[in-house]
Amino acid sequence: MADDWKAQDRPADEKSWKLIEKTMLASVHEQRRARRWGIFFKFLTFTYLFIMLALFVPLSDLTSEASHEGGYTALIEVKGTIADDQQASADNIVGALRKAFDDSSVRAVVLRINSPGGSPVQSGYVYDEIKRLRALHPDIKLYAVISDLGASGAYYIASAADAIYADKASLVGSIGVTAASFGFVEAMNKLGVERRVYTSGEHKAFLDPFQPAKEEETRFWQQVLNTTHQQFIDSVKRGRGDRLKVEGHPELFSGLVWSGEQALELGLIDGLGSASYVAREIVGEEKLVDYTVQDSPFDRFAKRIGTSVAEHLALMMGWQGPVLR
Repeated sequence: MADDWKAQDRPADEKSWKLIEKTMLASVHEQRRARRWGIFFKFLTFTYLFIMLALFVPLSDLTSEASHEGGYTALIEVKGTIADDQQASADNIVGALRKAFDDSSVRAVVLRINSPGGSPVQSGYVYDEIKRLRALHPDIKLYAVISDLGASGAYYIASAADAIYADKASLVGSIGVTAASFGFVEAMNKLGVERRVYTSGEHKAFLDPFQPAKEEETRFWQQVLNTTHQQFIDSVKRGRGDRLKVEGHPELFSGLVWSGEQALELGLIDGLGSASYVAREIVGEEKLVDYTVQDSPFDRFAKRIGTSVAEHLALMMGWQGPVLR
């Protein structure tokens, strides 16, 4: 009887084991398939990233100035806001200037400027360094070339050059100082919000936008701005000398901005032309070698990808404001 039961039960056990075996084999195959697809998609992602990197970073960006032979003109870009945490920081510009002036193959240096200005401290640092390097290397001329915009702190830097060139439609000047904020006192009163500030100095919180401005503090702040403005004016006068048409033009240091053509008449610039024009016609060395301090290729790639994503999000969400073309 027991033998009969075992004989009947054995086929059922074999079927169960075969079913379990098939299930386990199918699971192993599925894991292998998933692993293969994972490897494939990772490879595809890396391939895409490298292709995008190659598109965004031209091979010329990866070559150093050491690969060039013979004499040439060094090019340094001053682009965007002049500030400590920006590409156009004093450290970046000064580092590039020192490297260019120390290169025996450099015949002249061109600062190509497209900047609205920025920090007076950063601009003054670059101005002083240009003066120092020009004194150390009197045989190497430094030319400032303004493309679209050379205003405020950017013109501060340009005024230290041997000569300044710009396009006839460039915007040049804005020799002035500004500091702006908002006052929220009335809004807080309407909302019933009480401002509580604790200081150990009588005027420690004088720039607080949530407190009423005091007349004596406003006068003090204006004196600070006037002092900074006078430092700016003195530096421009030292840099430009008799070339400035100060007589009869009291608005020269008023913060106004002029076209390149108007700036030439006022003595703010020395001629009209581009960086390539200066290298070819003024320096006599047409070859331009870029000494600008650059982000690493991966940093630039990441920034451009981030900017592209932000722009598309802005368009989709309707956040894109009016722009000038």
